[in-house]
Amino acid sequence: MAYKITDKCAQCGTCKDQCPQGAISEGDPGKPYKINPDLCVDCGACESACPEQAIIAG
Repeated sequence: MAYKITDKCAQCGTCKDQCPQGAISEGDPGKPYKINPDLCVDCGACESACPEQAIIAG
């Protein structure tokens, strides 16, 4: 199951830079980034990289 980005997201881009699949994209202005569940391979790189602990297993 793909990871989810919560409202704690500070839109810093750290997770996007760490995703080996390119599954993370910017959300609407002021909104959390988004993870494409079709591209996410559940590697956990985004979760461990997030300084806000805004990413959870979905």
